[in-house]
Amino acid sequence: MFTAVLYGLAASLVAVAFQVAINKIYWASFIYPLAKAPQLFPWISFAVITVVSIISGWLLANLCPEAAGSGIPQLKLAFWKDFGHTSSRVGWVKFIASSLSIGGGMSLGREGPSVQLGGNVSSIIAGFLGVAKQNKRTAAAAGAAAGLAAAFNAPLAAVAFVLEEILEDLNSRLLGPVLLASVIGAFIVHAFLGAQPAFDLPRIDEPTWRAYLLMPFSAVLAALSGVIFQRGSLALRARSRTWRQLPAMWRPLLAGWITWGLGMAVYARSGHLGVFALGYDDLSAALTGGIFWKLALALLVAKLIATISCYGLGGCGGVFSPSLFFGGMCGVAVAGLGNHFLALNEADRTLLAVVGMSACLGGVVQAPVTSVLIIFEMTHQFALVPGLLIAALVSQIVARRCNHENFYEAILTQDGHDMAHVVPPRDLRSWQNLPISAIAHFEPAVISGLEETTCAAILEKTPYQRYPVATNGKLEGILLRSDFEAAQKEKRPVGLVPAVTARPSQTIRQCQVLLIESTCGLIVITDTEGGRPLAVVTLHDLLRAQAAISEREG
Repeated sequence: MFTAVLYGLAASLVAVAFQVAINKIYWASFIYPLAKAPQLFPWISFAVITVVSIISGWLLANLCPEAAGSGIPQLKLAFWKDFGHTSSRVGWVKFIASSLSIGGGMSLGREGPSVQLGGNVSSIIAGFLGVAKQNKRTAAAAGAAAGLAAAFNAPLAAVAFVLEEILEDLNSRLLGPVLLASVIGAFIVHAFLGAQPAFDLPRIDEPTWRAYLLMPFSAVLAALSGVIFQRGSLALRARSRTWRQLPAMWRPLLAGWITWGLGMAVYARSGHLGVFALGYDDLSAALTGGIFWKLALALLVAKLIATISCYGLGGCGGVFSPSLFFGGMCGVAVAGLGNHFLALNEADRTLLAVVGMSACLGGVVQAPVTSVLIIFEMTHQFALVPGLLIAALVSQIVARRCNHENFYEAILTQDGHDMAHVVPPRDLRSWQNLPISAIAHFEPAVISGLEETTCAAILEKTPYQRYPVATNGKLEGILLRSDFEAAQKEKRPVGLVPAVTARPSQTIRQCQVLLIESTCGLIVITDTEGGRPLAVVTLHDLLRAQAAISEREG
């Protein structure tokens, strides 16, 4: 309990400092110049977004590329693959780059970085307390929950999100530390920033049946906007990595200029700055009836393109805030159009906007419990709950039909991480029935032939002790580093150890016996009997994966 409280305090303090930094930078870069020198505001904002894009691009490209994006996929990968251990460099680069990017006008959110920062600082503190690297998962999970609770002022939603998205288990044994750290996060944000909800809403009376009649349209449109955002961001992210003429350092600058152009176009016609940064002021105005449906559609399209550009071109920020913005504007648009056919009151229009927010967020992260709780906690309105439940149902139907993975898993898949190989199943029996390919290493160092120079070159470049040897695509055996070094000293031909092979479809249970039979503790996965080596599995791979599933069961 003491360590959970400590993790919660540290993570929430970092999240609050992060939020304050963003607000200060945005006020100095946009709000103050707009009030004091409106005629110079376009050029000041252009200069600001240019400078912060260059600085963040340099930090991400040269110091810590893994700090780009929202940070939640990276934390999830660290939680399962590295036992919750993360580098301190990720934390301070993330803090600086995200603060500058979001505060300087880039269309990204602060919640994802808050989760990563919370998990990062808690992991570092666990190291200071003497916690071994393989035992830092509790710290990472507790810090992530505290960071999100402080970012959204929503402790229940923070607990649900960590359990749903990072741990993927609502019955996890880490529920206690996560819950306690989340409560600490809520206390800290109350102490420093107040207990106000994230968005201002009027008191909502019971909505009429007309709102529930339009609710599916609001939820579908919002969920589809989330689908468009996910597909657009992933496509641009993949495409931009092939651009040789535009190095990674300069891609956030291009995104910044796109955001500035769209933001200034909307501002020139309406006086609204919602395309820039978080956009919470315009979202709050939309929830209180201060934005008409035509402006809502304009803000939706501009914000959607700007956010796709910022995330797809390597920006540093999250997707929670943009998703809420997309959904809210979808709801306002549906309410405005529906009002031409049905007489909607203020409660109906607000409900449709809030339903859109929940549906879009749920469609992007595919975490229905979180999407319901986070909107309820941010608005403090019980009358919204039935609509939020309907939005969660509709958004999951739309999102899961259009996208096979949620946004975070799709990012990891695009980066080459197969989550089936990283996140263990929930029980040992299911794990043992998985194919051996789930834990295999599919980029083995294979030696072609036994020429001394070839073998020496590969052994010098790689740290392994055992190497599959294949000639003309056919597995010959296993070369041991110790045997090769002894053969060199004794000036004799080197021998091979017989290889134990398996097919990719054989189960882990079957391969456990093969691994025991192997004299060198290595199984080679081949395409055919004695054929081309595809992957290798060591005793260390098996024990590490089994330890992970045992910890999850515990």
